[in-house]
Amino acid sequence: MIDKICEYLTSRIRKEMPNIDDEQAEVIMYGIQLIIGEIPKVFSVFIIGAILGLWWQTLVAFWILLPYKYASGGFHLKTHIGCFIGTNLIYCGNAYLSTIVHLPTYTKIIFIVLNLIIGIIMIHKYAPADTVNLPILTKKERKMKRNLSYIFLAINMIIAILIPSNPVSNILIFGTAIQTFSITKIAYKLTKNEYGYKVYLQESI
Repeated sequence: MIDKICEYLTSRIRKEMPNIDDEQAEVIMYGIQLIIGEIPKVFSVFIIGAILGLWWQTLVAFWILLPYKYASGGFHLKTHIGCFIGTNLIYCGNAYLSTIVHLPTYTKIIFIVLNLIIGIIMIHKYAPADTVNLPILTKKERKMKRNLSYIFLAINMIIAILIPSNPVSNILIFGTAIQTFSITKIAYKLTKNEYGYKVYLQESI
């Protein structure tokens, strides 16, 4: 159903803008799929979080980690069902785990330091992690998003160490670790994704 709606909207756009070629149309359709697919997915995250009695933790897990996700990127699951399940597992799962796990202060500090070290290395190697359908090709945009990734990583960990609420600090620690993993080559291989800029770079050679 979603695919048919996206195909229809893309065809309408192409009729209004006949200069759009097939490659550009694919990018447009993918963008429309993301927008239409994101709306029910976001609502489902909050609904499931509320059903589990974790509405505010889920809300925190989603919104507080959004800037880091926006800047650093990450893989996309191939199907709407897979994306639906994966998104709910990541955010609702993070919220649930963060409420049942208690990290002593020294353990929390160790996790934060590891998050910072591993995060900086992974951002340097892979961020912004794009996809074939939505590649980030300009050096200016790639540099900007990489620098923002460093900033948001640091902000998340500073808040995690300063905030007195254990569930919120856990959400930041676990969520940041999950997001950092999502940009790695291992995560891309497991989900059968490719870094978009590398594919386009190879095609241009």
